[in-house]
Amino acid sequence: MSKFVQFVKFVFYTNKNLISINLFNMENHIKSTPKDVFLHLFNIVTFYLSVIGFITLFIQYINASFPDSLDYYFMNIANGVRWSSSVLLIAFPAYLLTTWFLEKDLISIPAKRDLKLRKWLTYFTLFVSAITIIIDLMTFVYNFLNGELSTRFFLKVLVVLVVAGAVFGYYLWDLKREEQKTKVLRILAIVSGVLVLGSVVLGFFIVGTPSEQRNRRFDDQRLNDLQVMQSQVVDYWTKKNALPTKLADLQDNISGFMVPTDPNTQIAYEYNIISPLSFNLCANFAGSNLTDSLVNREPTYYSPYDNYQQNWSHDKGRVCFERTIDPELYKNTPAVPTKF
Repeated sequence: MSKFVQFVKFVFYTNKNLISINLFNMENHIKSTPKDVFLHLFNIVTFYLSVIGFITLFIQYINASFPDSLDYYFMNIANGVRWSSSVLLIAFPAYLLTTWFLEKDLISIPAKRDLKLRKWLTYFTLFVSAITIIIDLMTFVYNFLNGELSTRFFLKVLVVLVVAGAVFGYYLWDLKREEQKTKVLRILAIVSGVLVLGSVVLGFFIVGTPSEQRNRRFDDQRLNDLQVMQSQVVDYWTKKNALPTKLADLQDNISGFMVPTDPNTQIAYEYNIISPLSFNLCANFAGSNLTDSLVNREPTYYSPYDNYQQNWSHDKGRVCFERTIDPELYKNTPAVPTKF
């Protein structure tokens, strides 16, 4: 009987050891599940989007703070800020959420740190960040030797260098760390979250709040309407040798021109005849497009070649733009009848 008991114990302990060995091998040869693939890919994509959005956002801030005399379109900066802020506000929280899920999974199953998918994505990110740093430094040295090292360019290079260096350092630390549960990740999440939120809020002080951006688009449309009506008034004078008595006279059923109204209030624009050759167009603006001070609005001759060469600067409120037609430039030439 004692031999039988010993045999049973031997079989039990042998099977127990085999089970332990199999479990150990399973932990060290664990394969990626569809959930792992989804979380890792989603995490890395949202991370790349966040990094690109953050760099783009600060580059646009630099463009706004140090404007280039050859860059005429501030609205491109505003659009860039809006897109970058939108990417950060959506992609970065998604990245933090998936990172939390992945860390929770790694704590429960430490063997998943050796997943091939995880290592491939980590080393690929290290590769991209390292190449970015090298290219960024080469660009800096090239422009320095070429004598084109401006403050604007230096700050852009610095932003890319700092962000790429931070990415490289974080993933290198994550690859080498041995602690499964650490407070460093929580601290990094809080610091990066505050930094991202602060960078988005900073945009309100540089390009304006959403309501200010909306008012600016309304004002741009008002200027466009005034420029179109100005062209129609001058065209009317060249054909009839007289200014229209009212804006309704400009409507043409054949060409399809309709006199525009204020895009927000739908109120008609103001039109006044000053002299046989002078008139003004008025509108109520929601904001000002002046940079330093009010520009002296002297009567200017209308040029058909470029509306933006004229004085279209305006302050907030009701502003009138006076125009004087040059009769030497716009001579009324009667149409010559065609002979058959």
